[in-house]
Amino acid sequence: MNLALTPEQIEADERWMQHAIMLAGKAEAIDEVPVGAVVILDGEIIGEGWNQAINLHDATAHAEIIALRAAGKTVENYRLIDATLYVTLEPCSMCAGAMVHSRVKRLVYGAVDLKTGAAGSVFNLVEHAQLNHQIEVRSGVFASETGALLSNFFKRRRKEKKALKRLLKG
Repeated sequence: MNLALTPEQIEADERWMQHAIMLAGKAEAIDEVPVGAVVILDGEIIGEGWNQAINLHDATAHAEIIALRAAGKTVENYRLIDATLYVTLEPCSMCAGAMVHSRVKRLVYGAVDLKTGAAGSVFNLVEHAQLNHQIEVRSGVFASETGALLSNFFKRRRKEKKALKRLLKG
């Protein structure tokens, strides 16, 4: 559900997506899939996160989950009514479900995830009519930049894997 946006909202969406992109860089710096997320309420950061599943050995340590946890602690409530979550990649079903339960008002994301996306590409959990809460969605904000972060990361990983195989064959 892409609603008509004011120029101010478009500007804010772009500013906060740039922040999420910076957070994705933190994930990449620790050799995690470069995804970053930030939760905004009343123009202020209340939570942020980046992927840490590999380093923390925790399948739930996605950028969105970490950001939602931090936001809940900040406002001392798991319900994040009127908050917007910005994330560089379309959320998976786990993250989309957490957003619905958190009552996030808006979701703004960059690149689509054609394998596990749960905000419109594979399926649409965040706007499902049978759930008790639906989230407004804006997709494609800096899609080429966020998509490039991911594709470059996986290209580099494949190259490193090939180099390691060659080295081991010796």
